[in-house]
Amino acid sequence: MWIDRKHRALAGAPLQPPQAAAGPSRRTLLRRTALGFGSLGLYGLLGDRDLLAAAPANPLAAKQTHFAPRAKRVIFLFMHGGVSHVDSFDPKPRLDADHGKPLPIKRSLTFNAKSAGGLMRSPWEFEKRGESGIPISTLFPEIAGCADDLCVIRSMVGEGVDHGAAMLQLFTGTFSFSRPSMGSWALYGLGTENRNLPGFITIKPTQWQGGDKLFGSSFLPGAYQGTPIGSSPMQVDDIIANPIEHLRPRGETADEQKLELEFLRAVNRRHADERRYDANLEARIQAFELGFRMQMEAPQALDVSRETEAVKKLYGLDQEVTRDFAWQCLLARRFSERGVRVVQATHSGAEEKWDHHGDILRLHPIRAREVDKPIAGLIRDLKSRGLLDETLVVWGGEFGRTPFSEGADGRDHNPYGYSIFMAGGGVKRGFIYGATDEFGYHAVEDRMHIHDLHATILHLLGLDHERLTYRYGGRDFRLTDVAGVVAKKILA
Repeated sequence: MWIDRKHRALAGAPLQPPQAAAGPSRRTLLRRTALGFGSLGLYGLLGDRDLLAAAPANPLAAKQTHFAPRAKRVIFLFMHGGVSHVDSFDPKPRLDADHGKPLPIKRSLTFNAKSAGGLMRSPWEFEKRGESGIPISTLFPEIAGCADDLCVIRSMVGEGVDHGAAMLQLFTGTFSFSRPSMGSWALYGLGTENRNLPGFITIKPTQWQGGDKLFGSSFLPGAYQGTPIGSSPMQVDDIIANPIEHLRPRGETADEQKLELEFLRAVNRRHADERRYDANLEARIQAFELGFRMQMEAPQALDVSRETEAVKKLYGLDQEVTRDFAWQCLLARRFSERGVRVVQATHSGAEEKWDHHGDILRLHPIRAREVDKPIAGLIRDLKSRGLLDETLVVWGGEFGRTPFSEGADGRDHNPYGYSIFMAGGGVKRGFIYGATDEFGYHAVEDRMHIHDLHATILHLLGLDHERLTYRYGGRDFRLTDVAGVVAKKILA
């Protein structure tokens, strides 16, 4: 019946949503009255003991944090493949002295052990930068200019030796099960600041080695999953050519789509009334309504042409080599300032990954040039707009690289001690946390496991990782599982 009503409206009749049914269906009436006064007694007992569930609320409504947050939002800049920490943020003089010699300690589990060679010095110089004197490789001259805003963590630790396991652990806390992503947990704990945009957005996510699990909500309600913009193989021009086409079905006007959504909302609400407390159904309803509201604000947020020429140059949007990641970083800032809680930007692609098992001398500089200026531009832009203090920027890959060579001029995977950095959002500036051994192989001081990283990020957002739980399958789950310690030394 509602379809016929829609067609009449499209033929010229006034656009009116369907009216609620005059009364419950016969089946519903029988079900609701079958238990009679017994059901009333049960409701009374449950209410007295606070066991009566409330009707589903908007799952994306802003929520109270556990304590005062230091950051309101997170931008995660993911370097797919694993940047070599001993060539970027963790200088090792011992590698210079012992270049070519065998590793004098036992090798841990290695991804490609058959090709392991001797110790390999970094071909790039390290210079102390800024008043803080943080040593940064000449691979990243622009980021080096932001040294006094960086909190470099040199003691990251994970268990995944291959990309798939390491990426799952980095994004979800586990490498062996399907679990909600870090962004989904943050959105679950915080809610959204802007009901017209998703609270969790991932830009050009990779489609392999984890895929949509890296931004999925798993057993959390579907409303908390990340919203992807494009994917890693796509060109920027293909994504931004006409963004409204990706939000509105072709051949429909806004009024026609609004009418369809009004009918759909009425049917869904009627369906929900008969199946109360169905979180998945409520999530689907919210997703349809969010998709319609996004048509008003998302195209403006995606339109980076509105930025000044000075801002475009700051990010490197005017240069072909930096244009792709510059667009991602600029988009991250535009979404963040509009209230999006978590934005992920991925530097990836089939041949653009940082996974340099060979030819690292040629390939690492190419990858570095693609991201160096955009990342520095993002930090400087956030700072100039007064947004850096309330926005936590996190940079890193799924692991680092080995201090010994693979083949002639490559480095293997190393999850046992590697570097990431943070900026803004309540962390110390111009600060180095933790250390690896003299070879840069294992973290030996202030080890920060991925569970600790997640606990620290949640803490900066005002969330206690031990209290941010969700009951599923008979037990309480959390992002950090049964581990995780906040790295209080890095807190400003």
